[in-house]
Amino acid sequence: MNEKNHHQPAVLVLEDGTVFNGYAAGATGTTSGEIAFNTGMTGYQEIFTDPSYYRQVLIMATAHIGNYGVHTDEIESESIKIAGLVTKNYSAIFSRASGECSLNDYFLRDNIVAICNVDTRALVRHIRQKGAMNCIISSETTDIDDIDKLKEKLKETPSMEGLELSSKVTCKEAYEFGDQAASHRVAVFDYGTKTNILRMIAERDVFIKVFPMKATAEEVKAWNPDGVLFSNGPGDPASMQDEIKVVGELIDSGIPCFGICLGHQLMSLSQGLKTEKMFNGHRGINHPVKNIKTSKCEITSQNHGFVVSKDSAEGSDKVEVTHVHLNDHSIAGISVKGKNAFSVQYHPEAAAGPHDSRYLFDQFIEMIASQTKEKVS
Repeated sequence: MNEKNHHQPAVLVLEDGTVFNGYAAGATGTTSGEIAFNTGMTGYQEIFTDPSYYRQVLIMATAHIGNYGVHTDEIESESIKIAGLVTKNYSAIFSRASGECSLNDYFLRDNIVAICNVDTRALVRHIRQKGAMNCIISSETTDIDDIDKLKEKLKETPSMEGLELSSKVTCKEAYEFGDQAASHRVAVFDYGTKTNILRMIAERDVFIKVFPMKATAEEVKAWNPDGVLFSNGPGDPASMQDEIKVVGELIDSGIPCFGICLGHQLMSLSQGLKTEKMFNGHRGINHPVKNIKTSKCEITSQNHGFVVSKDSAEGSDKVEVTHVHLNDHSIAGISVKGKNAFSVQYHPEAAAGPHDSRYLFDQFIEMIASQTKEKVS
């Protein structure tokens, strides 16, 4: 950490009044948001720059963070998206030869507040028992008399339930990605898309146009795409009524559609299913999922605090459940009956994480190629 805040006290206050003390890291200041924990041991830079984490204070459950620095090729968006970081050991130096700067310099660049030397094992156990809640970190007001002031300030932080956040991270203007001479064209709705999703699609001989979240079905169809992808993103999907309508229109049009994470939830909502806030979200790179159609299991990267209601999915005559999470049997994937549309709750682009699920991108392109062939014939 930088010399200015080395050994400077910091405090973490949870919504239920629990207090954890530690030392300041990153920028000096105060930040708040919903607290969440990620169990991954690697890939912290990809995680911190994932727009799905917008407005969340993240606990990294692994003991050491920052030891391999940061690298330009490992970003998922142009800036750090987490609201703050909680960690045990925060490394001020990095040992990777290709590292470009320290994590602390990265946090200072984006003015991200962090707290270290926290008993993250005890903290994660507490959240697992008590459930998702808001929190506040401060490295500028830590006296005993100030704790009550922090608790009052924390009350100003809105609940994640009912909160629309994709508008905070979507692109402002449409842009293109990949080779214009590619065999296929895919439109991507940017609700907070990760860069590696675009890479995974583009490397399959696809030219991409990324649209802002407020784009209409007509605007997208005017570009004449062969397929549409609905991306990941932050916030409560049920708050995005306009986007749900557009997703439903594009599915009904017959264009092949693929949804990832938030995109999966929006697709589900467009078909009359319901979503619900989870007691604790799924965040990590080792979540087991079963593909019901093939009976094969895959280890997946996940990051979500909302989930499609199991009762609404299993009782639907519009969708078929295709994947289930093996830890809690939550819905991990669906396909829309009679349409070229499917989605998964997890991240097949896996940055960070295992590559078990990247076949889903192949499945999407095969669906596009098959429909294109039918049109020609």
